[in-house]
Amino acid sequence: MNTPTSPTPSAAPPVRLLIVDDDPLVRAGLTLMLGGADDIDIVGEGADGSEVAALVERLRPDVVLMDIRMPGMDGLTATEELRRRPDAPEVVVLTTFHADEQVLRAIRAGAAGFVLKDTPPARIVDSVRRVAAGDPVLSPAVTRQLMARAAGGAQDDRTTRAERARSRFAELAEREREVAVAVGRGRSNAEIAGELYLSVATVKTQVSRILARLDLNNRVQIALLVHDAGLLDTDDGGSGGLR
Repeated sequence: MNTPTSPTPSAAPPVRLLIVDDDPLVRAGLTLMLGGADDIDIVGEGADGSEVAALVERLRPDVVLMDIRMPGMDGLTATEELRRRPDAPEVVVLTTFHADEQVLRAIRAGAAGFVLKDTPPARIVDSVRRVAAGDPVLSPAVTRQLMARAAGGAQDDRTTRAERARSRFAELAEREREVAVAVGRGRSNAEIAGELYLSVATVKTQVSRILARLDLNNRVQIALLVHDAGLLDTDDGGSGGLR
């Protein structure tokens, strides 16, 4: 009698990627470097932010690699509109600047991170993979720059942001606040688990609850909100970045 065999588990489907950039040479270069990865499927290209909504509706990408500066609808506006969708794909903004007000605006809108146009090809490929897996793409140095930029502006604006952020954090349970602050300090799930004597699975659950309760998109936004609320110790020895 033949013994039935268990089906071989199928490999994870490739990451569906949409590239949006007004420069055809940049799009061609990105397509060439990203198209060589077996686990990334480039499902389409766009030349302007105004095309994004229709492309996403038709192609259903997992990740959109979005240029910030485009002559029609810029990538910031397109990101803001896209992230309002209930089934929005992740967005990685593509820029020539390490950190500026536009990058900060994209992060607040729900972008999962950004990469520089002169980033080595292997790191861009890795960034797409990480974002598709739910990990934000910001280096510690860049996160510190963004935090400093977020802290800028008029005193009244900073005070208003702080009050609003503290009010939102009041909605969280004590353990959720502890996890949120740890996220703001750049701790990984494993590090948070070790510090707070939790399992990694519990930390993941807590992060998901924080995102849902505060109506945020990703860990980057948690970190910015923690910073706005003034909950980070200035002498903290952590990296200050997000992994």
